[in-house]
Amino acid sequence: MIKRGFKLVRRGWRKPPHVIVRWLLSQAGAEIDQKLAPGRARRLTSGRLLKLLGGENIEELWARLAQRPFPGPAGMVAPADYERLCPGDLDRIMAAAEAACAHRVNLLGSGPVELGTPIDWHTDFKSGHGWPMVPFRRVKVYDFCRDSDVKVPWELSRLQWLIPTGQAYRLCGDERYAEGARATIEEWQAANPVAIGVNWACTMDVALRGISLVWLFHAFHSSAAWSDASFRVKFLKLLYIHGDFTFRHIEYSDVNGNHLLADAAGLVAMGLFFGDAMAPTAWQRIGWRILTDEIGTQVFADGVDFEVATAYHRLVLELFLVPALHRHAAGLKTPESYSAALRRMAAFVAAYSRDDGSSPLWGDADDGRVLPFGGQAMTNHRYLVGTVALAFDDAELLTLSAGPKSEAFWLLGPQAEAIPDVTSTPGSRLFPDGGVVIMRSAGDHVFIDCGPVGMAGRGGHGQNDCLSLEAALCGVKLLSDCGTYVYTADIKARNRFRATAAHNTPMIDGEEINRFVRPEYLWTLRDDARPEVRRWETSAEADRLIAAHSGYRRLAQPVTAVRSVLLDKVNHRLVVLDHFEGDGNHVARVPFHLDPNVAIEPAARGQWRLAANATSFLLVSGDVADWQATIEPGWVSPSYGVKHESLVLVFERSGALVPLAIGLMPADDAPADPSRWLTEMATSLDCS
Repeated sequence: MIKRGFKLVRRGWRKPPHVIVRWLLSQAGAEIDQKLAPGRARRLTSGRLLKLLGGENIEELWARLAQRPFPGPAGMVAPADYERLCPGDLDRIMAAAEAACAHRVNLLGSGPVELGTPIDWHTDFKSGHGWPMVPFRRVKVYDFCRDSDVKVPWELSRLQWLIPTGQAYRLCGDERYAEGARATIEEWQAANPVAIGVNWACTMDVALRGISLVWLFHAFHSSAAWSDASFRVKFLKLLYIHGDFTFRHIEYSDVNGNHLLADAAGLVAMGLFFGDAMAPTAWQRIGWRILTDEIGTQVFADGVDFEVATAYHRLVLELFLVPALHRHAAGLKTPESYSAALRRMAAFVAAYSRDDGSSPLWGDADDGRVLPFGGQAMTNHRYLVGTVALAFDDAELLTLSAGPKSEAFWLLGPQAEAIPDVTSTPGSRLFPDGGVVIMRSAGDHVFIDCGPVGMAGRGGHGQNDCLSLEAALCGVKLLSDCGTYVYTADIKARNRFRATAAHNTPMIDGEEINRFVRPEYLWTLRDDARPEVRRWETSAEADRLIAAHSGYRRLAQPVTAVRSVLLDKVNHRLVVLDHFEGDGNHVARVPFHLDPNVAIEPAARGQWRLAANATSFLLVSGDVADWQATIEPGWVSPSYGVKHESLVLVFERSGALVPLAIGLMPADDAPADPSRWLTEMATSLDCS
């Protein structure tokens, strides 16, 4: 503990004095509270709880809390109506509910796992490693000498995998689901005394578990299985302790991120749940103040989350959205500046969502959600567009929101029926603050990162992907980012997947675009690469971008990487030209990571045939005498803990830096002389 403290002091001694003082006070308070919290929980008798919440008895309090407003459909849900609105989702919910009652989960890439009874809540069931039952400040969360992943017990203990039991109960009223949820909650409570063990070591997870418990209460409060007074007392004490713990251990930092937002969202949910009593009123007031303060800091003016990652953009949007919906249900207003930011965030989701609903693998991804209700693919975020559009009355945004309606239904109720079955296609767009360019037309979607490293230059969940792109043509994904894979379970893999070589962007002299600080600093990068959008034009026929970054200006012989991208919307053709400003000899490497579903084979000198979804494409390079091309094995991770084999077409050369041009097009509509066409197109791209 002392050694860890010295490390933190060494890292933070340059921070502003008020930041250092607040950190020291929070650390001292947490040290004291880990000793006091268990006694405080023991003193929270039913009588004490009733006094704190102004209840006459548990039955009266339970009934009053059941009347507290909460977003989503009221009461039971008619299965026929739900099936009509969300075809096929009823069967998915029932299957997921049965699995949850059987303690069978599939989390973080684990595949189906039988947890058994009782569940071992303190063990990473993927590796078999566990954490001891010691005060939460004494838990060694990360151990880089073993392959354990603390996210596994944390994700398990968020209890979000129990949500299908609540959905199933509200659809069919079968008490088995209420009984299963109750038994699991009681088991968790018995195995996780407050402030003891790994599941209290991160306030974010305590807060998200609190939100889950609030939702499960509203799903099951009238069930027979949840009717006896002893369980009701235990449940309400558990939820009150979660609110109190979150309030005492808010995760403030010098640069706040999604952890603080999760704490705040949990405080709003648990505060509104318990109503007007003194402590819950303070929880929800402070939680809402944090959210209203942070939305202007953590979300750029163009609607992009400052952690510069699509998966975290989804999580952060949910963390801002769900408390606002809860407040709406309670008759509380949302400031226009706040709702406008949510609409801008949703517009960014609409822009980066491809025609099939999937999202680029930009930045980190850890599968984090607030209340996961639907069964769509992990990379499908489009449900947020319709939910925000309906909640905040944005007719234009609503036209971009087609897709599964289950998520919106469980947050908004029958109002979700207004989501259209067919979506309009957003136009091409530059998001100047987030540094994202999206080129799109019918079936074509090109996502280009021209932005900062993320989290105000800290790195956070941003990766070394400046100037990298993902591309789909004619509705077929061709070029992909590599994703994230894992964090602490394999720090070498973690650093490989966030490294420059794992992205479709030039690499000079084997150096990172933004230097790593140390291998074990898994969420930190040096802020070396300053991006610059030099030119952006969009029209009905074509989109053109010229962008650069300064990440290699630090070399002894400085280099500026400049990338020009052209999307020919008429012919569904993509041109990428890499140009390098600088002198001297260098080793340049430009990889193009193919989607796992894409096969590649040489077609002619400087030409390769790509095959995916029964469609053929042609990839053409410029002067093949200047660059050596090889096909190498690679990996793509579509979600946390999952990776698929893929192929990488790598261009490399040593010596003076010369431009590299590649063209990508449907094979059936390729020009008669693709190489000559590419030369002409590359010449027309002005890199100045």
